[in-house]
Amino acid sequence: MTEQTKPEEKAGGLMKSLGGSMQRRTFFRYAGATAAATTLLLTTSCDDDDEVTPPMNEEAVDLGSGDVGILNYAYALEQLEAAFYTAVVAESASALSADEMMVMQDLKAHEVAHRDFFKKALGSNAIPALEVDFSAINFKDKNSVLQTAKTFEDLGVAAYNGAGKLFTDTGAGLDYLLLAGKIVSVEARHAAAIHDLISNNTRAYGAEMIDANGLDRAMSPTEVLGAASAFIATEINFSNLPK
Repeated sequence: MTEQTKPEEKAGGLMKSLGGSMQRRTFFRYAGATAAATTLLLTTSCDDDDEVTPPMNEEAVDLGSGDVGILNYAYALEQLEAAFYTAVVAESASALSADEMMVMQDLKAHEVAHRDFFKKALGSNAIPALEVDFSAINFKDKNSVLQTAKTFEDLGVAAYNGAGKLFTDTGAGLDYLLLAGKIVSVEARHAAAIHDLISNNTRAYGAEMIDANGLDRAMSPTEVLGAASAFIATEINFSNLPK
């Protein structure tokens, strides 16, 4: 699948769910997820300093090193999410309700905006468009769509949480960190929305992603890209990323 074009942004889907069928307590779950994710960008729940990165094919797409590598890492994940929600909006109308589809349209617009932002910010340092593999997803089945969305959103939050500490430039790196904090808060809102759709507003905050200390999960690039590799056909070389 090639990179999708930016869609016309449609307002009202996510906010309609917040103000309509979703209960008032759900709003506080959204807010709580956002605050936790933004704060926890500065921390990580695992120590991967001694992590060994497996050897990569020389022809694989190289994310690069330093801050550029971390930005390309985020760009790769946003490409995956944007491609997924583009496919959902195009193929899943028969599987989702009108309200659910409006949420998906909002998520699509957000992820495409994130993808396009990273591409523009990276300029000539940006990796090429990645080829995705969604053959394991049944876009005509609601459960398949929502469970995959849950996987991507939970993974995205954990990825940003684990990447914040890897920025090295004390000048531009701080700007990147602040920007990533704004993006991960949106990803956390997405995750809460998907959890609500799956649980029918009964258990939306994703308790399995929070540890005994009340901290959101953080994952290293090796863990994240390993989990995402099932959906990315392009081989990615991330061996030069900061540890």
